[in-house]
Amino acid sequence: CAALSLSPMPVRAALRRLINERALDAKPSGTAVVPRMTRREFSDLTAMRLQLEPLALTLAAPHLKPAQFDRFDAFVLQHETARLESDPKGVRQADTGFLFELYRSCGSALLLSFIESLWLRRSPMFWEARWALLGSSLGRAPHRHKEITDALRQGETAMARDFLIDEIRNAGEFLLEAMRFREATD
Repeated sequence: CAALSLSPMPVRAALRRLINERALDAKPSGTAVVPRMTRREFSDLTAMRLQLEPLALTLAAPHLKPAQFDRFDAFVLQHETARLESDPKGVRQADTGFLFELYRSCGSALLLSFIESLWLRRSPMFWEARWALLGSSLGRAPHRHKEITDALRQGETAMARDFLIDEIRNAGEFLLEAMRFREATD
């Protein structure tokens, strides 16, 4: 904390919040660690994403403004450039930026907080999988964000929703096969 010129109190509060969100686990020694999910936990998380994120898209669609479509286009281009340059951080930033630009328009702070919590839980796994994703056919395949943007631009909300569901499902299935999971202890 001192090296970063931070008081320990905000750091402790942030750690407590991450532990409460289950983004970190607290060890008996007081150490906070990133938890590794079980296969079942990841499947559950993907199932929740498949319900909540398409709902956010559906709620957001009528509220989207022309400037947001410009930002969507910029994120699609950023994603493609980062993918071609094998830049996993850039890919992730473009992916997150695109989706949360969309979800913030849903008009439901509660729904947005649920989605943010799910993303917080999955983030360490996606970071670990960055090279596998870039090297896979999934990572080389055209991103669905362009199709989502085009469908929303044409007022085809159901089609955009289907593209999003397809993207979430494909990523989830790929990661279930490609990643190592913590053994369930139940």
